[in-house]
Formats: sequence, C-alpha cells, structure tokens
Amino acid sequence: MIAEINWGDLSAERFLSEYWQKKPLLIRNAFPDFEPCISADELAGLACEEDIESRLIETDPNNGDWSLEHGPFAEDRFASLGAKPWTLLVQAVDHWVPEVAPLMQAFDFIPSWRRDDLMISYASDGGGVGPHYDNYDVFLLQAEGVRRWEFGGLYGEDSPRRENTPVMILPVWHAEESFDLHPGDMLYLPPRVGHNGVGMGDGCMTWSIGFRAPSHAEILQGLSSHLNDSLSSDLRYEDPDLSIPDNPGEIDAQAIQRVRKALSQYLNDDALLANWLGRAMTDPKYPDLAGGDHDWTQAEVDEQSAEGATVYLNEGARLAFHRFSEDHLVLFADGQSHDLYAPAAITFACEICAQGQANLSPETELSALVTSLLNQGSVYLED
Repeated sequence: MIAEINWGDLSAERFLSEYWQKKPLLIRNAFPDFEPCISADELAGLACEEDIESRLIETDPNNGDWSLEHGPFAEDRFASLGAKPWTLLVQAVDHWVPEVAPLMQAFDFIPSWRRDDLMISYASDGGGVGPHYDNYDVFLLQAEGVRRWEFGGLYGEDSPRRENTPVMILPVWHAEESFDLHPGDMLYLPPRVGHNGVGMGDGCMTWSIGFRAPSHAEILQGLSSHLNDSLSSDLRYEDPDLSIPDNPGEIDAQAIQRVRKALSQYLNDDALLANWLGRAMTDPKYPDLAGGDHDWTQAEVDEQSAEGATVYLNEGARLAFHRFSEDHLVLFADGQSHDLYAPAAITFACEICAQGQANLSPETELSALVTSLLNQGSVYLED
C-alpha cells in the first residue's frame, strides 16, 4: 500500500507552487504513526556490505575535529564506538530494501526520474555531519528518536568551507530557524539552503529523500558527448558569406552568429534533447551492479506471458518515458532507450513507470522489450 503525506492545510499542488525550490517547509506528522521498516542493527548490517556505499562520521566535542571513514565496515566496528558523537550514513537504501518502496511512491507528485535515492542516517546523542548545504532538493523524514534541525541562508561553491577536515562544513554558521523533529515529522529543504542536524539523545534515525539535479556543466558535457556519438565529422563550421575583414585577426559578430546558428539546430531539436535527457536521468546510480542474473530469450518471455506473469520494477532501476506522438513512445530504462509503437507495449511502459509493475500480454514488440529489460536487470518476473 502506497504511503501518503499528511499535508494538513496544504496540498501537493500548493507545495509545488509555494515551496518547491523556493523555501523550506516543516510538515508536522507528515507520516502519522510512522514505523521504519529497517532497524538500526539492519542499517549497520547494510554498512558492512561490499556493494553498499556508507560513511561513518565522528566528532570530537573537545576540539571540534571531524573524522570520516568509508565502508564497508567490520561487524565489530560499531561496538567499538566510544563516547564521541557519531553518525552512520547509508546511501541508496531503496536499492536494497524493497519494503521502502511504498514510502518512496508517496513522492510521486514529483517526476520519478528526478528522484535520486533514499539515504538513511543513524546518530548518537550529538551526532551529525555539521552545518553544510546540498545542491539538490531533499525531504528529511524523522524515523526514530529526535533530531534538531537548524537552517537558513543560501550558500554555494564560493562559500567558505572549514579547512583541514574530511567533510564539507561551513566554518561560520548562523541558523535562522530551529525545530526538533519527532518520528513522522518531515522537513523539506530547497537546494543550497544551509542546514545542520544534530541527534538529541541516542537512537536518532533520519530518512533523506534526495532528488537529482544535473549542473549546467553536466548538461552541456552530457549533451555534447551524446551528440559526439552521432554527428558526422563532415559537419563543419561554414562561412560561405565571408567578406574581406578589416583586420585578419578579428573574430567578428558574423562569426559568432554562424556558431550560434550551428548550435541552435541541435538545441532546438526536441527529439534529440528528449533522448539525451531520458538516458541521462535514468542512468543507474551504480552501473556496476546493473544486469540480470539470467539470460532471457524472447521465447521464454512468451511462455511467461501465456502463464499470466507480472513484470516488476527492480529496486534501484530507473525508468522514464517521452511520448513523441500518440503511437510513438520512447521508454528509457537505466540509461538505455526503447522505441515503442505497438499499443500493448506503450500501455505497458506507462503502467510500469506509474505503478512499478505491469502485466505481460502476448505481443511481439512487448515481449522483445521485456526480454531486453530483464537482461539489463531493470525488471523481474513473477507468476
């Protein structure tokens, strides 16, 4: 069952128009009677796994020094933690714990291709990662215990950072607002808003739902790389309207216009931009972990279709689509694109993007699509 946010006097529509990427919002009792589906011991167990990204940050209250360790951790590491405040952070828990899916779907009022991952942090009394800022939107859901959040001010790459420390910390911190969050409370923070979270007592667990936001540099680099794979080297700068220059060393306004004209034909190409954006925003967070555990054939998929099998989205898989016309849709799955024209395949793509599951039906293009998705590890089958 999909979880729902208790907006109180707000609504998802009002949130998007008044708060999203504009200003912070505290939502008390956002998830009434919230109970985390993962315990502190289970979170520590994930941090011991080779394939799972995790960090352990300790603070020395006497001198303010910070230490940072990267996982995987030995099983006895957490038993050896002393009196120093500490925080354990585990990335992409939604990739490994399918039980968190209903909570993640509560954020479907934001396009799912914008969603990055669920990070869970567990802190001792006084534990935290220090005052900092992020370049992405984040919802901070208190799962267990109490965390005090201070926030305020906008920061960027030119903001000073504390020197000689392994974690990014703002050296001067002046909070504008402060709230204690209890289980079920949630704080939304737009990009670049400074914030500092501190565990108030032991047993503080916070779930952070973050969103992807490529930088302009990443957009330009990614689009350039995408174009580079398809453009002929015969396409060159051209100046058939050239006239004799006053100074042979001058790059005049006409030269700039020619470059702009050459670039505009690509920037105004909606199909090209859609194909790049779809591939980029569904690119897997951990590509080395992608891939299925069985080499499926289309005949095998057809057999499953005849038995009424259901296709499910794998944890960590990223899917999105773009509709080019009523009878042409492109499904993007983990950085790959699939052109679809058959009604059954188009319906399937829309359903699995919206619901995380869809039924198989005996249709050639659909079975070919599902075979490909199975073999790249984006989906799995169940009878």
